[in-house]
Amino acid sequence: MTQQPELRRTLGVFDAVVIGLGSMVGAGIFAALGPAAGAAGSGLLLGLAIAAVVAYCNATASARLAARYPASGGTYVYGRERLGEFWGYLAGWAFVVGKSASCAAMALTVGAYVWPGQAHAVAVAAMVLLTAVNYLGVQKSAWLTRGIVAVVLAVLAAVVVACLGSGAAGAERLDVGLSGGFGGMLEAAGLLFFAFAGYARIATLGEEVRDPARTIPRAIPVALGIALCVYAGVAVAVLSVLGPSGLAGATAPLADAVRAAGVPGLVPVVRVGAAVAALGSLLALILGVSRTTLAMARDRHLPGALAAVHPRFRVPHRAELAVGAVVAVAAATVDVRGAIGFSSFGVLVYYAIANASAWTLGSSPAARVLPAVGGLGCVVLAFALPVTSVVAGGTVLAVGVAAYGVRWRLR
Repeated sequence: MTQQPELRRTLGVFDAVVIGLGSMVGAGIFAALGPAAGAAGSGLLLGLAIAAVVAYCNATASARLAARYPASGGTYVYGRERLGEFWGYLAGWAFVVGKSASCAAMALTVGAYVWPGQAHAVAVAAMVLLTAVNYLGVQKSAWLTRGIVAVVLAVLAAVVVACLGSGAAGAERLDVGLSGGFGGMLEAAGLLFFAFAGYARIATLGEEVRDPARTIPRAIPVALGIALCVYAGVAVAVLSVLGPSGLAGATAPLADAVRAAGVPGLVPVVRVGAAVAALGSLLALILGVSRTTLAMARDRHLPGALAAVHPRFRVPHRAELAVGAVVAVAAATVDVRGAIGFSSFGVLVYYAIANASAWTLGSSPAARVLPAVGGLGCVVLAFALPVTSVVAGGTVLAVGVAAYGVRWRLR
């Protein structure tokens, strides 16, 4: 059998950080703040802090594992190597399904900001365009993501300055009490975790990173730290103008915030920034899902044809085309806010397995504290999500487990 060409290692620390930021910033700021405020009310900032702590534990676990296993697939590979084939498969299945829903949500976000009346058509067009960019090689994706991240960070900085510098801002709106209750705060943390999950893209690109044992452990915490600072700044600015109830009811929170701050001329800029951010998030998401699909296809958990690597561009071209086709179809039917909860459930399961895998790397109590906290946090946040998200996510995971069982019996 002819050996498939390997993926090309072209990404350094800066590119890896940018790809992680491209995924996190687009997903979180423009999609998750509103639903989280609806769940937690004045406890939104506490929910953000909890999500950040769990994300930090997960990032540490992912960095340690990625340094040990620098191959495409992320936790699918780590679970398989540390816990056994089934747990690796379950992590991969949760990631592919959950992040495919995220891709559809981000594509629809692009459509909603670019052309609200034709959001589904724009979403499909965005998927076609970004699938083509990814097909031409991961370095092309990294270059495009650099520009996207620069634009988004500039827009968010303008939003923070406009809100905090206006007379409409009020410190009393930042009350961090629990008006939504403890359960609402945990639900908000679970929804906001959706915003932090982008650093997984760095780990799933392990086969395309130069010197992965050093690059990945450096890039993951840097990307996470920058994203947390951005989230905290924007959340405080928007809350200070709209308040918890205004943020919860806003369909375009950042645009509504700058309008309420008395700077309506900035609204079109925010809308463009939102569309660009969603494009950046979608681009990075496609990279992660296609690489995990590649890893699972190599082990025949998915059709073996998806394991092909393009001889010229050195990308998993069939996996990318398959992911693009599935997400394009999903983008015509899904609801953006519902997709966030569904995606969060799948990704929290994914990271619970990552923490369990990291637990096995060392036997000292100090080495196991963060994986224990991260794993417990993932489980708690997963089941604190809206009931519909838990039921839908659990059902899809059960389907994956059943498929694994059938395949195991046939073998």
